[in-house]
Amino acid sequence: MALSIAACNNKLDLLPHQSLDESVALNSDANVKTVLNGAYDAFADDDLMGANVLRNAELQGGDDELVWVGTYIGPREIFTKQMNATNDDAQAMWISGYKAISVCNNVLSAIAVVNEADQARVEGEAKFLRAYSYFELVRSFAKPYVEGGNNSQLGVPIVLDPTREITDKQNVSRNTVEEVYQQILADLNSAEGLLPDENEWRASKGAAAGLLARVYLQMNRHADARDAADRVISLGVNSLLGNYADNFNRDENSAEDIFATQVSSQDGTNSMTTFFSIPDYGGRDGDIEILPAHLALYDPADLRLALFFEGNAATRTGKWNNQFGNIGLMRMAEMYLIRAECNLRLGTEVGATPLDDYNAIHTRAGLPAAASVTLDDVLLERRLELAHEGFKIHDMKRLKLSVGSFAFDANELVFPIPLRETEANPNLQQNDGY
Repeated sequence: MALSIAACNNKLDLLPHQSLDESVALNSDANVKTVLNGAYDAFADDDLMGANVLRNAELQGGDDELVWVGTYIGPREIFTKQMNATNDDAQAMWISGYKAISVCNNVLSAIAVVNEADQARVEGEAKFLRAYSYFELVRSFAKPYVEGGNNSQLGVPIVLDPTREITDKQNVSRNTVEEVYQQILADLNSAEGLLPDENEWRASKGAAAGLLARVYLQMNRHADARDAADRVISLGVNSLLGNYADNFNRDENSAEDIFATQVSSQDGTNSMTTFFSIPDYGGRDGDIEILPAHLALYDPADLRLALFFEGNAATRTGKWNNQFGNIGLMRMAEMYLIRAECNLRLGTEVGATPLDDYNAIHTRAGLPAAASVTLDDVLLERRLELAHEGFKIHDMKRLKLSVGSFAFDANELVFPIPLRETEANPNLQQNDGY
């Protein structure tokens, strides 16, 4: 009878299978690394970098070059610039972004538990993912960063400590855009120094420097953007592919991929395929159509033009025709174009001449090498090379271009803070216009 009672008590004391106490989850090297895997998984959620964030950037900046014809209301509101505070996609992005940040914070809180030989790498990966998540959040939920200003406009809340219980302490306020960008830069500069040159598909030194180049470019800090892009190129770990089309619809990263969301038939979602493609390739019914105004930007001899195809009675981009293909988030072509643009703006030749960097991308597209290059040439090349990869609205904002009838800093181009968040947290101030 005593043995029976003891056995029953032991069974009742078992932890639930679906969760672990914090003291168990973060108490060993193996467990912390498992939590880091969870950070990558959260980052790869389809509402974050899996990659509705890329889709939304193209929809917002689509202007007259693409059109949303799908039935989902959330993306339609983003495309038409008629969002409200209950927009499902804005809410899902906010939740997914802060979930990824929270997991990273947990990893960083337990770095001392990690084997000493791996501590720098684990810390660097967590800081990279946290910075990337904050960068996407602040670009979507706040007015653009403006060079030369104090950027005191409201950004998003900076949360750097693990959230392990819900109390009034979680009623955080929004930090300024300047403060958020400074946190992003701090994490990325630290990560670049911590990460190895090569790290399989995970964040690497080149990925941290590449994201720094992108962040600095968004801030119009051209010397810093140029130098960060040059560091990526000079590492020699990644290289341009000979064939432009080989960058897309891949099950594994290519030599040109600096960082990509990993997708497989067992795990992950390639939401770019879901919305840009058609059922033949695992997409829906073709929610996003490419319009003639975009196709007219290409030289008829441009090999990139051949990647577009006709499907479901409309033109589609062929970049997203693999339901379980990896989602390229950063590739070498972007680094060459950043270095070319910044060198041109500054009148410098760091790493290479602007003409050489421009021609590296231009000639790969099957076009003759140019004898000279202007800033407009480089910006057009960037527009064509990186089309439908999540850059459109952010380039328009940093270049202060109008988006249809809207100014680059219009309220309609900023996501609303989700209603569920402002109702739960009285310290969260809503964006203008909502």
